[in-house]
Amino acid sequence: MLRPLNIALLISLMAGVGPAMAQVSTAARTARPTPPTRDPHTLGYVVAKELPDGAIPPANADGNFILGPTHNPAPEMSVQAGVPQGAVYAFTMNSADSKIYPGIARQAGTFGTPDPTDLGKLIVTTSHPAPYTRRVTVYVPKQYVTGTVAPFIVGADGPDRGLFTALDNLIAEHRVPVMIAISISNGGGDAQGSERGLEYDTMSGRYAEFVEKEVLPLVEAQTHVKLTKDPNGHATMGGSSGGSAAFAMAWYHPELYHRVLTYSGTYVNQQWPYNAQTPHGAWEFHEHLVPNSPAKPLRIWMEVGDRDLFNPNAMRDHMHDWVVANEKMASVLAAKGYHYQFVFARNAGHVDHAVKQQTLPEALEYIWLGYPIAGAKH
Repeated sequence: MLRPLNIALLISLMAGVGPAMAQVSTAARTARPTPPTRDPHTLGYVVAKELPDGAIPPANADGNFILGPTHNPAPEMSVQAGVPQGAVYAFTMNSADSKIYPGIARQAGTFGTPDPTDLGKLIVTTSHPAPYTRRVTVYVPKQYVTGTVAPFIVGADGPDRGLFTALDNLIAEHRVPVMIAISISNGGGDAQGSERGLEYDTMSGRYAEFVEKEVLPLVEAQTHVKLTKDPNGHATMGGSSGGSAAFAMAWYHPELYHRVLTYSGTYVNQQWPYNAQTPHGAWEFHEHLVPNSPAKPLRIWMEVGDRDLFNPNAMRDHMHDWVVANEKMASVLAAKGYHYQFVFARNAGHVDHAVKQQTLPEALEYIWLGYPIAGAKH
């Protein structure tokens, strides 16, 4: 039965959820070097504006920005007295009910073997059918009027209580529209051969189709909200592989999503099964797809940390550097004339919690720029 979640339950759920990007085998973990601290002014990186320590970019500015090493939480990330708080609901989805993702898992302690004829291709023989249960957590703002049509944001690796708190405050201040937030947990595991990897790292519109056909109808039925069909009122967000999934949702289905927000996006070669059309996985976004395609109607906010992942792993394919991948994404987005904001954060790791606490409100404001906001001052 559907019911509002209390804060304690949400916190306990969050404690067990996180975008674990590392390969899961012991051998792979041991082999991975400590990520080096990168200089945002490195030759080949995008030219970026250095901000004073503690400052964040303006919410209406496109381009590349460098955050200082201090990451204090934005006030909007805390519950504020007198601010209306939305209701949070949760329901579960079982793999047996899914026509798109019936469920897989990779055998514990295994990873895969690079193809000796192509180091960018990983052979995984230990993946097998397996059931899963996922939780979908839905935030409905206090200001939502039953029966009206609302915009929404879809988030990966849910639940994301910080997102809900930020929306409480931003909606109350008329800085973002009154929106529904749909926070979807993954199907389990990580990287090649896992359910999470299949959902998030596959280069196709499949995950967006799963959300459209199997998740959103349940959200409307369970929470009694109406979701807009206007793609300009649809946003995606995520960190790590959840970030590359968020971008893929909009890239492959721009008729469904126009707004994207990513932290430490996994724009690297982590796709499985192998696809000859995109042989380098999400590395293809900045290598071929974005530069060789007409610009799409997307608005994008993205972040990477100076100590973000650098993972040569067993493949040694030179396509597993998260900083380089995000820098290349910023470069090709700029070249194609996209509206985007790229934040390089000093003193920050992979999907850095402190950086997210500092920047999420501004990031949400940025991606929703141009969407009508009732009661906003002009």
